[in-house]
Amino acid sequence: MLSLYRALLLLYPARYREEYGPEMIAVFIKMQSDVCTGSPMRQVLFAVREIGGLLHGAFCEHLRRLAGLEGRPVFLSRRFSMRSEFRFPKATVSLMVIILAGVLVAIDKAKAIQQSVVYSQSEVGPIHATQQLMLLPTLLIILTAACAVAMIAWGILFAFQRSGSHRLSGITPSGSARAGGRLSI
Repeated sequence: MLSLYRALLLLYPARYREEYGPEMIAVFIKMQSDVCTGSPMRQVLFAVREIGGLLHGAFCEHLRRLAGLEGRPVFLSRRFSMRSEFRFPKATVSLMVIILAGVLVAIDKAKAIQQSVVYSQSEVGPIHATQQLMLLPTLLIILTAACAVAMIAWGILFAFQRSGSHRLSGITPSGSARAGGRLSI
């Protein structure tokens, strides 16, 4: 299966193959080793998915190259795309919809409260200076507490070397340093 994968990888444009080929082969070897212990049906589905993905990817890359659209998607499907542009997580859209729904419900509740309160002609007195001055210290206390919590969390992550910079410091770019046919991270 690996020799077929390598042969189909030749369908990609040379520049793309040079940039992503070794990484694609390493990932394929890893995935194949995970699937080889599974059922024969799982192995067949894996082979069909990988061959289809290679053919689709090669076709898209040639279309991009011919159309001069390098770096931009040809089709809307990003399933087989190997591009590394920034994308929002899929959960972002659903969370934004939930937040919008919450805002709309809050506006609706505020309207209902406003209609239920009897309007009176009595004026509300001015806000005294002592009430205004209470807002600023409260906000400063909240901001200081948030900064302290963030610094403590960062200190703990730094002490255990679990921060993003520690994880990224051990990564080598694909194709530069390889250990035993695998990507070295």
